[in-house]
Amino acid sequence: MRLVLAVAIAAPCVGCASVTRGTTENISISSTPAGATADITGLDIPTACVTPCVVQAKRNADITVTVSKEGYEPQIIPLTKEIPGSGAAGFAGNVLLGGLVGMGVDAATGAALDHKPNPVIVTLQPVSPRAARPRPPRRPPQPQS
Repeated sequence: MRLVLAVAIAAPCVGCASVTRGTTENISISSTPAGATADITGLDIPTACVTPCVVQAKRNADITVTVSKEGYEPQIIPLTKEIPGSGAAGFAGNVLLGGLVGMGVDAATGAALDHKPNPVIVTLQPVSPRAARPRPPRRPPQPQS
C-alpha cells in the first residue's frame, strides 16, 4: 500500500524541475588574487572556503558571499535567483505531466531557480596605503597666554 501511495505522489512530478534539475546547485567562487576567504551566508550552515572553491546551495536559498583577504578591501556579493530556460522548461513540464502537485513541489524547493552570478568572480582591490596606516592621536590645542 505504501509503494502505491509513493508512486501516486511521485508520478505527477516526472516532468517537474525538482526531478530534472534537482533542488541544489553548485556555486563556484574565485578571486584575484586567489587564496581569499569566502564567507557564504544563507546556507543551512554558514560556510567559509578559500578561493577558488565550490559550495553546494539549495536553489531557493538567499545567498550572500563576502570575499576578503588581508591587505584588500572586502567585497560583498548578494546573489539573485532567476529562472533560466531549463528551469522554465521543467516548471512548464508540470502543465503536461505534473499538474498542481509538481508545480507546488517546484515552488517550495526553488527547483526552477538558479543563483546569479554563478560563478562568482571577484577582483579584490588593495587597501590604499593611506587608509592602512593608523592615524596618530590628535593633540589637544595648547592654551594661549
